[in-house]
Amino acid sequence: MNFNFFTPVSDLVLAHNELLSPQALGKKIKIHSAKKGFPDLKGVNIAVFGVLENRNDVNYIGETFQLNEVRKTFYSLFPGSWNTIIADLGDIERGETVEDTYFALKTTVSDLIKQNVIPVIIGGTQDLTYATYRAYDNIQPMVNLVSVDCRFDLGDSSKPIKNNSFVGKIILDEPYNLFNYATIGYQTYFNSQEEKDLMDNLYFESYRLGEVSNNITIVEPVMRDANMVSIDLSSVRGSELSLKQKFSPNGLDGKEICAMSRYAGISNKVSSFGIYEYKASKDDEMTSMLISQILWYFIEGVNCRVNDEDFSDDNSYQKFIALVEDQELVFFKSVKTGRWWIEIPFLSNVNNKLKRHTLLPCMHQDYIDACQNKVPERWYKAFQKNSI
Repeated sequence: MNFNFFTPVSDLVLAHNELLSPQALGKKIKIHSAKKGFPDLKGVNIAVFGVLENRNDVNYIGETFQLNEVRKTFYSLFPGSWNTIIADLGDIERGETVEDTYFALKTTVSDLIKQNVIPVIIGGTQDLTYATYRAYDNIQPMVNLVSVDCRFDLGDSSKPIKNNSFVGKIILDEPYNLFNYATIGYQTYFNSQEEKDLMDNLYFESYRLGEVSNNITIVEPVMRDANMVSIDLSSVRGSELSLKQKFSPNGLDGKEICAMSRYAGISNKVSSFGIYEYKASKDDEMTSMLISQILWYFIEGVNCRVNDEDFSDDNSYQKFIALVEDQELVFFKSVKTGRWWIEIPFLSNVNNKLKRHTLLPCMHQDYIDACQNKVPERWYKAFQKNSI
């Protein structure tokens, strides 16, 4: 772990922390300070840190930012009945170039994941997701990325990377590690028809804001299948945020974004989590409080993780079979948690990416639909992607 990438939490925040209740979160976590140095990561489960990089913002005009207000608010919250150990590593400052910042972030995330520590990133711009994704290059062969965003951020991969076009780079840059990309909460009028068609042609998943607001539980299987979760604060409606952060009158509300964060935390696969597009302003209380609550719910979710994916033990699940058209769909339900999965069959005649029967997280509703002769959309997309 390279400590040199990090600057300690500011003395101003630490002085504020001293005034808090002994039960406050700020008194319960390991903090990187100038006085005590970098915290020992032995036994740490979650490492929170800032990345003060925003130069790839399409609207960048030279402004800088810091995370003091977010930390003050986060430290002032009270923890739940948690058994996880949390560390605040401080901030990765912007490097000489944006690529230097990417390198520092990629190296840090990779080191933390290898130590079984979940990195939680509070960022500047969302293109930092690209550096986080590249951290998985030597860790696992296929990555599922979930982005909570009002836009797809596909962009033109032939042009320099920006905060509204980083996904194109993720898809087309070698090594090709991306298996699935899902966007939650997109708003149609912010996305071109070409981008929507591309999402469909690549069998990626997209969930409109209206779908998510109508039934937040559709997000849970998507999060359960994710390795990386990236939240763009512009997906939140303007009334929930402070002045400089406001983007759109429509968007997710605070309760919805926190529920998604908890789903991400509960997922046994999510190994990195990021909140991006933070723009500090003078009336910052609303945004910093929302970020703090998103973090809180993610940590709460991690504390509620249950290992219910041991399908080698026949007593740990129930098996259901539904016949849809000519296809036999096999479902599994965990006895312990009641969560559902659907099997994606192995295709012997194609260059199969997964090389085995793969269980895809799904909902009880998918089984009900299959019994009524409807093919679940998640299964169809995964099956098609697996066949390419």
